[in-house]
Amino acid sequence: MSVVVGVGVIIVNEKGEVLLGKRCGTHAPYWSIFGGHVDDGETFEQCAIREIKEEIGITITSPQVIGISNNLETYQLEGKHTVSICMIAQYQGDEPKLMEPDKCSEIRWCSPNNLPEPHFEASRNSITLWKNKQFYQG
Repeated sequence: MSVVVGVGVIIVNEKGEVLLGKRCGTHAPYWSIFGGHVDDGETFEQCAIREIKEEIGITITSPQVIGISNNLETYQLEGKHTVSICMIAQYQGDEPKLMEPDKCSEIRWCSPNNLPEPHFEASRNSITLWKNKQFYQG
């Protein structure tokens, strides 16, 4: 088994709300920020821009790395070990829309201080790092 590197993007609107999606399926049917696995030869920024366009149809510019999360709780529960590169992007523009309804059933802007449950570990860790101005969560 190998460790998978993923990117999670905290998309923030002008009200300071974060964009969350409700995942479908058996693996982690939780609320989460958007993102995905880094492809071979891809920068974190390229991954973030590609995944956000694929998942919710919007174009983000200048996503920035703000932290790293080693998602050990998920590993202990499911045997799937991921390391998340936590990123942030400001967004103003058209409302995002579900491009992959088989993967995500709902989109919602939420206060980062009142996250819906159940919430995906990697997403919660990313938002906590951002709110606390920390870089690493082990």
